[in-house]
Amino acid sequence: MKPRAAAGRGVSAAIVGCLGVGAAAALYVMGLAACKPQEQAGLAALAHGPMAKLQVPQGASSYPDASFVDGDGKPVQLSDFRGQAVVLNLWATWCAPCVKEMPTLAALQKTYAGRGVKVIALSADSPTATDKAKAFIAQHPPLDFYQDKSMAVPSALTPPIQGFPTTYLYDRLGRLRGVYQGDTDWSSPEAKAVVAKLAE
Repeated sequence: MKPRAAAGRGVSAAIVGCLGVGAAAALYVMGLAACKPQEQAGLAALAHGPMAKLQVPQGASSYPDASFVDGDGKPVQLSDFRGQAVVLNLWATWCAPCVKEMPTLAALQKTYAGRGVKVIALSADSPTATDKAKAFIAQHPPLDFYQDKSMAVPSALTPPIQGFPTTYLYDRLGRLRGVYQGDTDWSSPEAKAVVAKLAE
């Protein structure tokens, strides 16, 4: 075999090998890129009935880096609930739609008790209304009381809150998967289907 011919075959083999590796890498990247849109599309497909106004954000977003307090005044962050699907509902006692939907959030938490879902009804009431807000939540077990007196969480959320109530939906990995602005029936089959998707 002539050295030039052997070298030519070696170069050809190298090129074919590189093309094969390049194709495999391209397919891998395309596969990763396809996962997220399919994931988002799956949640968007559930946006009907009481969930018709569900927004599915584009791009990566996680828990806001902000603290609030529990019923004992202990500082809490959303990242403390990583590993569970989180339904973060921002509400206040002066907000009539918030008051209206709270029983349905309590029913949602009751349905998913012990199943990796945490409903966090986060009061934006001022310190002077803390007792009123706490008494209201006490009427809706099994919800726990949480309060953000300084509005730190609403100020840090992406996309930004536009009014009350607004509910942010996070999956078990802490990724924001959905936003619902306004009140709805969180005890409905449609809402439960969305939450079940978050908890997968």
